[in-house]
This record gives sequence, C-alpha cells and structure tokens, in this order.
Amino acid sequence: MAERLRKKHQEQVRTKIQVSQLINVLHDHAFGTIEEMKPTRMKAIEILLRKALPDLSATEISGDGDAPIGIKVITGIDND
Repeated sequence: MAERLRKKHQEQVRTKIQVSQLINVLHDHAFGTIEEMKPTRMKAIEILLRKALPDLSATEISGDGDAPIGIKVITGIDND
C-alpha cells in the first residue's frame, strides 16, 4: 500500500481536532453545561493546551536606533 503523501498534514489536523475538543469542555464548564469538573482534569486540560497553543505573553523588542531589526513572521502553519 502506498504511503500517504500528506502524513504530516494528517497529524496536524488530528491535533487541531483534539485541541478544539479540550476547548469545548472548558467552554461547557464555563457556561454551566458541565456542573462540576475535578481539579485534576482541569489541570490536565491546561497542560495539554499549553503544549498545543502558543502562549500569548507580551514581548518587548529593543535595539540600536541606527541598526534596524529584521522581523520574520512565523504562523505555526506548515505549508509542506
């Protein structure tokens, strides 16, 4: 059987689906659909989301006024 050409893409899609399921659980808990959630389950979801989603923390970039800084934008989406 031939190997899949887009195996990496398939893994990315599977990861996105898993992340969206975790977010749905937290959403349901926040809006009262799920009455009670164990602290261990909440912590596990937090750990998994930190691994899958980027942390949106503030970053300050400073440099010499005479030497401009080059910036490269990385989206996290691989276009292979």
